[in-house]
Amino acid sequence: MRAKEREEEREKEKGDLDSLQFFQCHRRLLRLKSLSLLRERDDKERVILINPIHTPDTIGKTLGFGCCVFRFFEFVAIFIATAFRPPPAVAVRRRSNLSPLKSSIIADEEVDCIVIGSGIGGLSCAGLLAATGRTVKVLEKHYEIGGCAHEFYMDLNGKTVPSASIKNLSERKDLFHFEAGPSLYSGLSDERSPNPLKHIFQMIEEEPEWITYDQWGAFLPEAPEGYQMSIGAENFLKILRTYGGEEAVEDWEMLAKSLRPMASGIKGIPHAAIRSDAGIFLTVGAKYPKSFYNVLRYAPAFSESFDLDELGLKSEFLRNYLDMLAFLLQGLPANQTLKVVMAFMVDDFFKENAVMDFPKGGSGALMGALARGVTKRKGCSVDISTAVDEVIIENNRAIGVRLAKSGKIIRAKEAVISNADLTNTFNFVPEGVSPNFDEERKKFLGNTNNPKDGSVPYCKSFMHLHLGVKSELIPEDAPPQWTVVQDWSKGIEFIGNVVVVSVGSKLDQSMAPPGYHVIHAYTAGNEPYEDWEQFEHLMDDAAARDKDEAYQAFKNARAQPIWDAIQKRAPAVTKESVTVEKVATPLTHARFLSRHRGNYGLAIPPGDEGFSFPGVTTPIEGYYRCGDSTTSGIGVPATASSGALCANSIMSVLN
Repeated sequence: MRAKEREEEREKEKGDLDSLQFFQCHRRLLRLKSLSLLRERDDKERVILINPIHTPDTIGKTLGFGCCVFRFFEFVAIFIATAFRPPPAVAVRRRSNLSPLKSSIIADEEVDCIVIGSGIGGLSCAGLLAATGRTVKVLEKHYEIGGCAHEFYMDLNGKTVPSASIKNLSERKDLFHFEAGPSLYSGLSDERSPNPLKHIFQMIEEEPEWITYDQWGAFLPEAPEGYQMSIGAENFLKILRTYGGEEAVEDWEMLAKSLRPMASGIKGIPHAAIRSDAGIFLTVGAKYPKSFYNVLRYAPAFSESFDLDELGLKSEFLRNYLDMLAFLLQGLPANQTLKVVMAFMVDDFFKENAVMDFPKGGSGALMGALARGVTKRKGCSVDISTAVDEVIIENNRAIGVRLAKSGKIIRAKEAVISNADLTNTFNFVPEGVSPNFDEERKKFLGNTNNPKDGSVPYCKSFMHLHLGVKSELIPEDAPPQWTVVQDWSKGIEFIGNVVVVSVGSKLDQSMAPPGYHVIHAYTAGNEPYEDWEQFEHLMDDAAARDKDEAYQAFKNARAQPIWDAIQKRAPAVTKESVTVEKVATPLTHARFLSRHRGNYGLAIPPGDEGFSFPGVTTPIEGYYRCGDSTTSGIGVPATASSGALCANSIMSVLN
């Protein structure tokens, strides 16, 4: 047994060394690229990144056994704290695979690539493209970068302060930093992490400072008084035994025994070796035959759902707990989650010495690092408050964009990438320009772009509560984050049934003025947009919303479960005691983030017979897409993965 363990350890070390050498090679080549020694623009040659991201979808499409599996990255990121080195990007030279650009349109500006939207996917794609020497322009409609992961600032009087107006860092210390999107991160502080976002930070050589912690709190129906403990294998077994009994422990051990070999076998392949074409048989099959065999062996897991009954799980507590985890991290219950996703979770979530990560400065610092990966490159920029009206198409090829306010035309010599949601990605291109694109538009959006009429299903929206409170209102021994589930019997998707509370200033005091805390609490994707349709006429009229009694009453009622969840651990936080209060509804998301029906991505479960996730390419040459409305699905790692996959598709793959 010991000999076998030593052999496995040697194999792991060998994989680590391969990844490290790959990564070091990538860094050297990018430095050469920055000196213009690797690309000669006169010959219109291109630097290409060998696929930097390993996704089950690329394996699935190549081998023909399923798709829609990028969402496993959400679990990998949340649950893995230690793993092998990040994937490298190896730069080689090849001429562009696009036909020469010929257009009669007179442009006001010209760049190689245009990215519409500055979400995680868009900035990840832009940063990787910029690192190859391309000129890249990111166009963001909002006055803050980040898309669904943006951060905004308010002063002690509750007045919004755009980041562009903040002249120096000292001015930020008297502001509340509110996160509009994710507050949960993992797999980012470890240098050897499989998290795609970590890889991108390392490839663009920009990254925020990471704060690590291991305390988590929960209030469940079985634990109405709540519990608080460190994450990790030993404490999770305590939770199972305390609230689910020995049956839960036995079911968990059975599940782990069944799924761990699947996860460990697949993870043996370095991400950088994966290609989306037949070359995978050389880069993976020949170099990592054992792991490649495991991928083939567990092929059904890439398309099968996680069927709790089929797996023989009897413990109601464990079934509910797995349902909650799946829903929190990807917006779908366990039975609509891929089996491979759960395999990664079982293998990695409860490892010893597990930690969670938090970017110092909040999500704004995370997005700022991605933006620097673009703006530090010559000829590249990230422009805020710059809406795109139309993607210009000539001869079924995207050649540029027209801006909404000025009418300015910016030409793209190589690619236009949409990081907008699916609806806007289609709307940027007028109907009648491309028959094949119109056919795809009709397939996904139907006649009304409403799921009840047969369009693609969307994830439900969120309710957010942003609070600035005095420090003494939060108990000193409270964890930085806690989750509340009211009633398992209502279903994990029931309105207001699951709430996540995050006190970012518990981890980083700079996120709130001295003597204050900042709270971001939200319902986890269980807010149906159809309930808000009655107020759509108020969406663009703040004064009318403030005066509309029905709207205010409805908004307060939907926010009440969030207040209740906060008060589970911080009872002194009341409407009367807070300094700043801001409630965001599905209408807020629809308006500020340009999200159709306030959606957070597509809700396409495994094996869906009607829809599959759109890919990063479109029927229009030179028009690409990335983000949560593409193959990767929702979540931080998934959207980062989509950005990398999109960049690879533009640069082509040459091994």
